[in-house]
Amino acid sequence: MDETPTVPALRLSGLVKRFGDKLAVAGLDLEVPTGSFFGLVGPNGAGKTTTLSMATGLLRPDAGTAQVHGVDVWQHPVEAKRMIGNLADGVRLFDRLTGEQLITYTAMMFGIPRPEIAPRVADLLALMDLREAAGTMVADYSAGMTKKVALACALVNAPRLLVLDEPFESVDPVSAANIEDVLRGYTSTGGTVIVSSHSMDLVQRMCDHVAIIVDGGVRAAGTVDDVRAGETLQSRFLTLVGGRHTSEGPEWLRQS
Repeated sequence: MDETPTVPALRLSGLVKRFGDKLAVAGLDLEVPTGSFFGLVGPNGAGKTTTLSMATGLLRPDAGTAQVHGVDVWQHPVEAKRMIGNLADGVRLFDRLTGEQLITYTAMMFGIPRPEIAPRVADLLALMDLREAAGTMVADYSAGMTKKVALACALVNAPRLLVLDEPFESVDPVSAANIEDVLRGYTSTGGTVIVSSHSMDLVQRMCDHVAIIVDGGVRAAGTVDDVRAGETLQSRFLTLVGGRHTSEGPEWLRQS
């Protein structure tokens, strides 16, 4: 019986991106296994968001390739993007639509058959605890509600790869727990989640794989246990990244 090697959910090879004189991503290589819950961590300015933008077709790399389940994101963008659900940092929503209209519009853009759209939208509004706000314009949503409706849009096409940039930022603890349960169920059935987050505790708790990005390159990658090497992920991160200050602060700031 022949065994076909599993194609990674995401393969990044030699990705490079410059902004003027700044090298934001420096020949980055990374593989995300299919079915994994993958954490992407790094200090501010490390290149995480730029990397994910190139991986999902939002930003063209200066060099290198990005493949989703073996499909080149930039050579075959329509085919690749059909497999991606993306919660990107800083991308504006059509906030003059209501929450229900925005998710419906997103479903139509993905070509989901019309009879399937309303049930999916209803399920996602319930999942994100947005049923009471379904008829409210997104422009009037709180930061947490906006994050939840954006996540609903990322899920509506039942993607094979879900890329989430700080998905729990501003989201209340009850909604975050519900979303976490959904994401765990999603990966258990073969879906792949990439989470970019500054919360080491969240990544260590939720993820089975992790990559630490520093200065536009991968400093360490593998299973969470392999990367943390017997330490907490927070401690390992600080060891690899450096820059921690041990000073108690200036004299004038002390209260005694």
